[in-house]
Parts: sequence; structure tokens; C-alpha cells
Amino acid sequence: MEIQNLVRMANRIGDFFDAMPDRQEALEGIAGHIKRYWEPRMRTAIRAHIEAGGEGLSEIVLQALREHLPA
Repeated sequence: MEIQNLVRMANRIGDFFDAMPDRQEALEGIAGHIKRYWEPRMRTAIRAHIEAGGEGLSEIVLQALREHLPA
């Protein structure tokens, strides 16, 4: 899967959870969704993209995955 598709999907997840009033709950929701529904190679690819700078990812997605998606 191309990284731009993963970035787009992650940002859409982030948009959904960003509407939550509790920021911590939103961050955990984003990471939890990706942990539950993305296959391991997708998670590995998005982690590598974040380590390379995370270009295109929204601020909330970057924060959520940096804090809640273990390497």
C-alpha cells in the first residue's frame, strides 16, 4: 500500500476523533483504531513514515501515533 494512501486514511481517522471534546480520549481513539483495524505492515509503514518526518499527517495524528503506537 502506498504511503500517501495510509496518510490519507490516518488523517480521515484523525478528523473523526478530532471532534471529541477530550483531547486525550481523541488521541487514544486514533491510535486504538489503527492498532485494531490496520494490519501490521500498514502500522509498520506509517511508523517509518513518522520517523522520516511524517509529511502530510495532521498534527493530531502525529501526536496520537507518537504517544500511543509502540514501535
